[in-house]
Amino acid sequence: MTEPAGDLADDLAGDLADQAAVALERDGGAVAVTAAVLRRRWLVRLGFLATWGTGLVVMLADTDAGSLITAAQSGARWGDRMVLPEIVLIPILYVAQEMTVRLGIVTGKGHGALISERFGRKWALLSASTLFLSAIGALLTEFAGIAGVGELFGISPFVTVPIATAFLLSLALTGSYARVERIGIAFGLAELAFVAAMFLSHPAPGAVLHGLGSLPLGHSSYVMLVAANVGAVVMPWMVFYQQGAVIDKQLSTGALRQARHDTAVGAVLTQVVMIAVVVAVAATIGVAHPGATLDTVGQIAGALTAYLGHATGTVLFGLGMLGAALVAAIVSSIAGAWGLAEVFGWAHSLNERPSRRTAKFYATYAAVHVVGAALVLASADLVSLSLDVEVMNALLLPIVLGFLLVLESKALPSEWRMRGPYKYLTWTLCLIVIAFGLYMVPATFGWA
Repeated sequence: MTEPAGDLADDLAGDLADQAAVALERDGGAVAVTAAVLRRRWLVRLGFLATWGTGLVVMLADTDAGSLITAAQSGARWGDRMVLPEIVLIPILYVAQEMTVRLGIVTGKGHGALISERFGRKWALLSASTLFLSAIGALLTEFAGIAGVGELFGISPFVTVPIATAFLLSLALTGSYARVERIGIAFGLAELAFVAAMFLSHPAPGAVLHGLGSLPLGHSSYVMLVAANVGAVVMPWMVFYQQGAVIDKQLSTGALRQARHDTAVGAVLTQVVMIAVVVAVAATIGVAHPGATLDTVGQIAGALTAYLGHATGTVLFGLGMLGAALVAAIVSSIAGAWGLAEVFGWAHSLNERPSRRTAKFYATYAAVHVVGAALVLASADLVSLSLDVEVMNALLLPIVLGFLLVLESKALPSEWRMRGPYKYLTWTLCLIVIAFGLYMVPATFGWA
């Protein structure tokens, strides 16, 4: 079996400490000691870097095509007034995903498997249903984003979506989780193009500061967009993915600290991208056409290119959207297949190529893509579809976070559970989000 990444870092530290001692004994000089110490620090840091990746890739996937479309709509309709909610969502995102990291590393079991073990098959099926809905919903938005980018360059969705589907199916067949993770991060980093777009849009600092102090919660359309943004931050497939990923990556408890750092950096990075989109659209479309409604991905890109230049705007928007859509498609589809496999007890690992043992897992992975691609090709209003998916995610949050909080307090040994101020902060943030999701149910279904 491959040596766990956390243990690898510890072994590197021990071996290099021995080398430093030998150098001291042999040479008796400060130069040898200094060289050994410097080498030790460098290699230990390299060992720590082996534990990074699960948090970064899941957070980059969090800023998916649907999230970016939601951010663009927020900036167009409400200007910089959506920046503060995006900032507030950073700690909420971190505490939720940090719990999944601890659950996965300490128990060695996936989210669906823990629910089945602790609460029984019926509750596990309920959890799996939320996962299925969110994973299919995520793929819809990712394929919608890919289709929209293709249309910017005159390529039909009937070409781009099947090509993307074939690529995603082949990626999972490589037999290496690490390879999938690296490719996902590479695609996700393309989202930084939106940060460049924000600076090129020349936002007025005064307008951004004014937006930070203005929260029009009395307007139902603003509250609905806040709900969509909440749904765009913590999604069921993120919980299933990161808990399964730390297991597939074989992280040990010694890697927990670095896994937390990985998650924290990713949480900040993903919200920086969201804020960049809100500010860029607010400084351009929001100023020239306040309250505008953008009905297609092409309209969002076209509106930005009017201010950033056709070539610059098209390239930046297309690059950022394509990267976001691909990394999120990878993560959400893997999460969906992992979660269902956990609930039904199927063998599942990206470190194993398809075989009779893993056939059900890979069949589920393929089916999710085919269904998602077919639904997108049959849909006309891709932006409305994306917003509906994000609101649906907000409505599913009470179930997702409820299970997560209970598992953290029941499934973990006492020494690995939250305690003190951090525990109360986490419960408070999660309960606020749960209450918000429940509050949105009547408005969403027209009952109020």
